[in-house]
Amino acid sequence: MTTNKTITFKKILFLAALGLLMASCARHSSSISSENPWKRMDLVIKSIPQTHFSDKVYNINDFGAIADGKTLNTLAFQKAIQECSKNGGGKVLVPNGKYLTGAIHLENNVNLHLEDHAEILFSLNPKDYPIVHTSWEGTELMNFSPLVYAKNKTNIAITGKGTLNGQADNTNWWIWSGGKDYGWKKGIPSQNDPTNREVLVDMAEKGIPVSERIFGEGRYLRPNFIEFFECNTALIKDVKIINSPFWILHPIKTNNMIIDGVTVNSHGPNNDGCDPEYSQNILIKNCTFNTGDDCIAIKAGRDGDGRRVAIPSKNIIVQNCKMIDGHGGVVIGSEISAGVNNVFVENCVMDSPHLDRAIRIKTNSKRGGVIENVYVRNLEVGTVKECVLKLNMFYNVYGSQTGNFIPVIRNVSLENVTVKNGGKYSVWAEGYAASPVENITLKNVKIQKVDSVYLLKNVKNINFINTYINEKKVESINN
Repeated sequence: MTTNKTITFKKILFLAALGLLMASCARHSSSISSENPWKRMDLVIKSIPQTHFSDKVYNINDFGAIADGKTLNTLAFQKAIQECSKNGGGKVLVPNGKYLTGAIHLENNVNLHLEDHAEILFSLNPKDYPIVHTSWEGTELMNFSPLVYAKNKTNIAITGKGTLNGQADNTNWWIWSGGKDYGWKKGIPSQNDPTNREVLVDMAEKGIPVSERIFGEGRYLRPNFIEFFECNTALIKDVKIINSPFWILHPIKTNNMIIDGVTVNSHGPNNDGCDPEYSQNILIKNCTFNTGDDCIAIKAGRDGDGRRVAIPSKNIIVQNCKMIDGHGGVVIGSEISAGVNNVFVENCVMDSPHLDRAIRIKTNSKRGGVIENVYVRNLEVGTVKECVLKLNMFYNVYGSQTGNFIPVIRNVSLENVTVKNGGKYSVWAEGYAASPVENITLKNVKIQKVDSVYLLKNVKNINFINTYINEKKVESINN
């Protein structure tokens, strides 16, 4: 017969063993984090589930699509996608030819596949984009549907070597930006009118429900191109994307997504190439970005709306990508209020006289946010205009951007980086006295033709290990 004392003793042994195991796991996790974070990246990649689709094919031509570049095929796309999903999924095929359409809404288990010479032309009529729950510059609202949209879907994809053409230029979507370089002139309505952008921000700060933040026609807030909202297990592969109205690839509140071999060529206003927001386990690889704004910009919501959602973006991985024109190669912010952590960038090439920075973090005391654990290695940089690494807690582009949410930037590492033309500064880092930029490491970094070694303000522990700037070895600053 087993006594209570025996049971108690066994429980104690079990709990002690469990404690030792957990401590061991914690030490192992800590070791991965502090000694070799790239092992953590490998684990994340292995954990991302792959999309799988039925062999069934649904040709949009069989649902009434006409490839003349003039006939509106929105209904044909809708019918093919819905039929495909209803029957368990498969491939919705876009054959070679030019297909005009309004918004395309994906459904579960659907792979929208473009043949090599297929081109989807998106309508320039705002009425072809119904009002949906979306986001605009980090603030949720009801607005024009993204050109391609999925909400609460699983196992979805856009694949093939065809082209998605937003057709945006200075005569339509881009003029709404209010930028003179994009066709705007005094008297033309834009997103900057008093009843548009700032009204949305004010509504969010006042806590007005998203369902009541209704914009759309007459409010001039441009739609995103491809937005997967609250989706899981998604793929975008091989397609070419051009001439976007606004942000181009926008996973928001989406987990487990792979973006592979995509070419983005779009030089309009706010034409960020890829903006993961409130998203986790996002792998961006083998892509080319040639953009009018940031090539990749990792987001986490704007101001009060970001703090309301409170989902950090994490485990964002960028591999084997090429960045050409853009405000930054890989950027974190400025819509960053919920925070970002665990960003990995490796084996990328960045080069253009129109690329301002290679790696950038931008926030301010109105945005706030904790940005930590950013790891970069094996980077080849030809030319950048301003600097190689910029970490800025005083980002200010819309007038006064100060508040009571002091940001945190810490644990940023660059390793095995070569730069031929470094611009004005190799490193530009500015923090607060109460919240300095902390723990910056440059290891095996060689930067040529840079005007100044660095510009530092309230920076704690910046380590230069085997790092040469303008052929001169740089010493660490630990304080």
